[in-house]
Amino acid sequence: MASLHPTISPQSLLSLTKPRKPISRHLSASSLTTSKLPEGLAFSGTKQKNKRANSVVVVKSLAEELDVIPVQSEDVTDMQEGVAVSQVPRESPGGELVTQVGGFSNEGMLSFEGVSSSGSPSGNGFGDGQGSQEELDRLIDRTINATIVLAAGTYAITKLLTIDQNYWQGWTIYEIVRYAPQHNWSAYEEALRTNPVLAKMVISGIVYSIGDWIAQCFEGKPLFEFDRMRMFRSGLVGFTLHGSLSHYYYQFCEELFPFQDWWVVPVKVAFDQTAWAAVWNSIYFVVLGFLRLESPISIFNEWKATFLPMLTAGWKLWPFAHLITYGFIPVEQRLLWVDCVELIWVTILST
Repeated sequence: MASLHPTISPQSLLSLTKPRKPISRHLSASSLTTSKLPEGLAFSGTKQKNKRANSVVVVKSLAEELDVIPVQSEDVTDMQEGVAVSQVPRESPGGELVTQVGGFSNEGMLSFEGVSSSGSPSGNGFGDGQGSQEELDRLIDRTINATIVLAAGTYAITKLLTIDQNYWQGWTIYEIVRYAPQHNWSAYEEALRTNPVLAKMVISGIVYSIGDWIAQCFEGKPLFEFDRMRMFRSGLVGFTLHGSLSHYYYQFCEELFPFQDWWVVPVKVAFDQTAWAAVWNSIYFVVLGFLRLESPISIFNEWKATFLPMLTAGWKLWPFAHLITYGFIPVEQRLLWVDCVELIWVTILST
């Protein structure tokens, strides 16, 4: 809107002490059209074509309907006596940008018709709330993930370092750190003797969870922006299936090949990387699909497309690792060794 002189108000214009000329109800079209209107000024209801001719008609109708107060303004858009013109752009229904005329009515109130569409609340940045909500959700996710990682890491380190807390009174820090690995290993062997299946299930669940977390980091996700549900699904499969099934598989393999000759190791490796690898990869893939709530047809189609690539991908790593598994590692300790290698394999399998 064109700015008026700061000392002029509608009330002051109506309360002038000096006599004023009678209010004219008619304007001469020639006097209004002698001054050139600024470029880009169009009246409401007009089109861009024939602006000059249509402007005369609008001004005539305006002069007939309104009492116009004589106003003297220093604004370049207000040079006609009796009219205070202000340029207010708005968008017409046809999509054209037009302006409307405002002035003082006969009651001394500011008469202004039309409001620019850009003044609506939708143009004042209220749409930024969605982006702020997304940032808040990401911050909450990062906080939860960081809490999980730090809590689990703190618990694990505390358990490992306090294995001798019942009788370490008088020990130095060096002695505590020195004997911690040996005594933790003794505690693990004791767990294998008392409850071997549960011990192996816990080890596999932890390894599969950490392996999936590593896989997500390799996929490009920040350290604390991993998918918690995906990591939970992988850890759940490792805990409930891999630990227990592997325990019985290694016992079955020893009964199937009870020989001690040198050729037994390559035979066990071949059996492991064909029969057992095919069974376990299929179980892992299908169970993860059901945990993701996928349909059986979709799971079967994906399994059929990825079965052979997954099997052959394992041949790049596991035959060499299982030469050690079946050649040097005792039966009860094999799963721990395999789980250490699983940190690499699960990373590949998760991606």
